[in-house]
Amino acid sequence: MKYVRMPIELESPEQLGYDTIRCNLSESSVADRRLGELNVKLDDILLCYGDHRGAPDLRGLIAGTGEGLAADDVLVTAGAAGALFIISTSMLQAGDHIVVVRPNYATNIETPRAIGCELSLIDLTFEEGYRLDLGKIEAAIRPETKYVSVTYPHNPTGVMLSPAELDALVALVERKGIHLLFDETYREMTFGPMLPVAASLSDRVISVSSLSKTYGIPGIRIGWLITRDAALMDTLLAAREQIGISGSMVDEYIAYVALSQRDEWLTFNNARIASAFAIVKDWIAGEPLVEWVEPSGGCVCFPRIVPSANVDLAAFHDRLYRAHHAYVGRGRWFEQDDRHFRIGYAWPTEDELRLGLAAISTAIRESLTD
Repeated sequence: MKYVRMPIELESPEQLGYDTIRCNLSESSVADRRLGELNVKLDDILLCYGDHRGAPDLRGLIAGTGEGLAADDVLVTAGAAGALFIISTSMLQAGDHIVVVRPNYATNIETPRAIGCELSLIDLTFEEGYRLDLGKIEAAIRPETKYVSVTYPHNPTGVMLSPAELDALVALVERKGIHLLFDETYREMTFGPMLPVAASLSDRVISVSSLSKTYGIPGIRIGWLITRDAALMDTLLAAREQIGISGSMVDEYIAYVALSQRDEWLTFNNARIASAFAIVKDWIAGEPLVEWVEPSGGCVCFPRIVPSANVDLAAFHDRLYRAHHAYVGRGRWFEQDDRHFRIGYAWPTEDELRLGLAAISTAIRESLTD
């Protein structure tokens, strides 16, 4: 495999230094939580090797978020990124073909590329409201295609997939005899009814999620994949064992405690997201140099500077960060041009969010070329 560092990691706030950013609008999660907020007691944890699939009680809670799923349908991983790596390296080899809907989380594209796979990229566009075109996906599928890769609620736009569209997508992969990789990390962040856990709909679907985004605890590195395909699960488990044998007993216990508080945390999330979203929506309405496709899920949006504005994009991003100490996710993080940028509105405080949005407006005008 040929690894290449991704812009989303090279330019991440943790690499730049959180202390260099006053208004961090680049995060794609709710605000990070401290251990003390979870009321966790760690003294009695036996620091042994754990169950290779992940702690059974934790897997049971994860399975319980979907209909008809069992604990053995779940494999706990080192974050959603670990799950995506296991899936790519287990199911693909050089020369294989996959279909990826783009924009997408960078790992869903870069790891298959590192393996040497051929990718057919189905581009969602601003002009089409970032809507999924099933006809384009079907046309891109070949006899040698291994899987189709999507993420919903969509990262980075926040656009949702309807239940009917999800059903049609599942029916398509079943008909073609391939798999669907469904990155549903933001599933529990929705402005309306949640989509079902996609893997509960078919043994042709692999769902991926984590506690990093909705639960604000990326520091414990807990994610998972779900599949009802027992033979595939054995292969994925073999990869998990060869990468790290088992997970951290400490991380998995903290994850169990956090997920046990799911109802309380989702109630808090929904209120925080709604309040922050209203601030962004008001700003967009009053900012003639920025436009968006309004999101309907997740905690991120992907506005763009209007095409008619002649802006030095490099200068805009540089001034935003260096002069105003505000930060957004550049379009290039998602293989889009830097006229687009991702705003994560549920991570900063509301004061930081307002200041950051105002800084964007100022930096755009400071970077106009005529």
